[in-house]
Amino acid sequence: MTPVGFIGLGRMGAAIAERLAAADVPLTVWNRSRSAAEQQLVDAGATRAASAAEALAAPVSFSMLADDAAVDTVLSTENLGRSDAPRIHVNMASISAAMADILAARFADAGVRYVSAPVLGRPEVAAQGKLNVLLAGPAEALDVVDPYLAHCSVRRWRFGDTPRQANAVKIAVNFMILQSLESLGESIALVESQDVDATQFVELIGASLFGGVVHTGYGSIIAERRYSPPGFTVSLGRKDLGLAEELAAEGRVDVPMAAVLRDRFETALADPELADLDWSAVAEISRRSVGGA
Repeated sequence: MTPVGFIGLGRMGAAIAERLAAADVPLTVWNRSRSAAEQQLVDAGATRAASAAEALAAPVSFSMLADDAAVDTVLSTENLGRSDAPRIHVNMASISAAMADILAARFADAGVRYVSAPVLGRPEVAAQGKLNVLLAGPAEALDVVDPYLAHCSVRRWRFGDTPRQANAVKIAVNFMILQSLESLGESIALVESQDVDATQFVELIGASLFGGVVHTGYGSIIAERRYSPPGFTVSLGRKDLGLAEELAAEGRVDVPMAAVLRDRFETALADPELADLDWSAVAEISRRSVGGA
């Protein structure tokens, strides 16, 4: 297989990179700080890049970074450089649609085809190769990167040839999850106020009207208060809410639930007991309201 560069080895990025390494994809990896995941990949045969620019120089490169600020810094014009050799970059981060436009133009100026590929699933899902990948970009580039993405996913969904389209879909999905977390928190607080077991309640909704990963998975986490270690933090949830608000403002879409969610997440972030937990810990705000507490 063509050599691949991989940038960003947090929990999600490391899980995806490890799937590629296990499939004998030749990897050059780079992380902004030295990490155990990076060392494990190097021990498994990957090459440690001296810089982000070195990883981006590969014929195909991937990045999984935290937010707009991180991708803007790491995927800079200076790090992209220019060459006559064809290159493709796949950005798997959950970023704003506006930043996707900036990056698409930046990569085009550098002569690199740019693909947006945010994912659905937690790090443990990536480790099992069961992510869903949301794709948008030039069709021929999507064809090239599909075999690589197949190692970490069960399906790759194509949403168009403009990269921002995939990011918009991811933002909309995350906005639905955010609303579901609030709904679960409120409903679990309701049944618990009547001395009903939350675990049995979650089992009921999953087996009847609300089956699916979000209600059963996050419902169980909330019922059992299994918020640590976080698969996705409260601060990242607040970030994704902000992306939904920005996209709604751009498209002139009314999203009244956003104000409620903003209050919940900012309350959780201000609480040292909740701030560093999984984003589903926002449900504790509803629990604490029981009895006027």
